[in-house]
Order: sequence, then C-alpha cells, then structure tokens
Amino acid sequence: MILLTAGETYDRMFGIDWQLFADSTLTIIAVFALFAIMSYFLFNPVRKLLNDRKQKIQTELTDAKTSMEQAEELKSKYEEKLRVADKEAEEILSEARRRGLENEGKIIAAAKEEANRILERAKVEAELEKQKVSDEVKKEIINVASVMAGKVVSASIDTSVQEKLIDETLKEMGDDTWLS
Repeated sequence: MILLTAGETYDRMFGIDWQLFADSTLTIIAVFALFAIMSYFLFNPVRKLLNDRKQKIQTELTDAKTSMEQAEELKSKYEEKLRVADKEAEEILSEARRRGLENEGKIIAAAKEEANRILERAKVEAELEKQKVSDEVKKEIINVASVMAGKVVSASIDTSVQEKLIDETLKEMGDDTWLS
C-alpha cells in the first residue's frame, strides 16, 4: 500500500503500474506453464489411469453380462435336460409296469394251463385207476366164478355152461358195480 502525504496526488487509477502489470502477467504465464506441465506429467496419466479403469470396468461388466447370459442358457439347457430325463424315467416306468402286467398275465395263464394239465392228468390217472380196480375186481370175480365153476364142474357141468354162468353173473352185476 502506498501512503500518500497531504500534498501528494495519486495519479494512478486503482494503483496499477507497469511493474504490477508485468508481475501479474508473469504470474499468469507461470500459472499456465505450471498447469501445462502438471497437465502433461500429472493430469494426463491420471486421466489415462481413469480411462483405463473405466475401460476395464466396462469390459468386466460386458464379461459379467456375457457370463450371466451363458449361465442362463446353461440353466435352461439343464432344466430342459431334467424335464427330458423325468419324461424318459416316466416312460421307462410305464414300460416296466406294462411289461410287468404282461408277465403277470403270462404267468397266470401258464399257471392256469398247468393246473388244467394237472387236472386232466389226475382225471386220466383216476380213470386208469378205476380201470385197474375194475380189472382187479373182474379178476376176483373170475376167480370166485372159477371156484364156483370148479364146484359146479365137480357137480358135472361142462366148460360152455361154466362160461355162460360167468357171463350171466357179470351181466347181472353190471358195469356200475365195477365203477363204484
């Protein structure tokens, strides 16, 4: 600050002189030079670092989006595979049930057929047994008749009469006697 005494006049407006103007101009040039140097050595690397980071984040976001899309695609594929596997499992179970029912029917039919064969064989065996018993009874009757005939022969009856007597006796007894 410039102090003026009582007789002096101040000619400058706002107190600007050439020295102040030169100092101000040099200060402004120094500030701009300092800004340019700092911009080159400090701000540009920081901007480059920020741009690289921004690019890296953008790449990571793109990769994450791609990964999410792939994950969704894989998820839908696996869900489809699960649906197909469930459907195939149900078809396999249905086929197994159907085969089981077919086998059950075959086994039941075979068992019925075997039972019928056993019954037929039992009937045949019973019939054979009846025939055998009937033959044995006939032999026994023949033996009894022979004994009777022997007694009758001893009473002087000839062989033709003896056979006639045996046939008549058998006819009188009938087949019903042999079957019961």
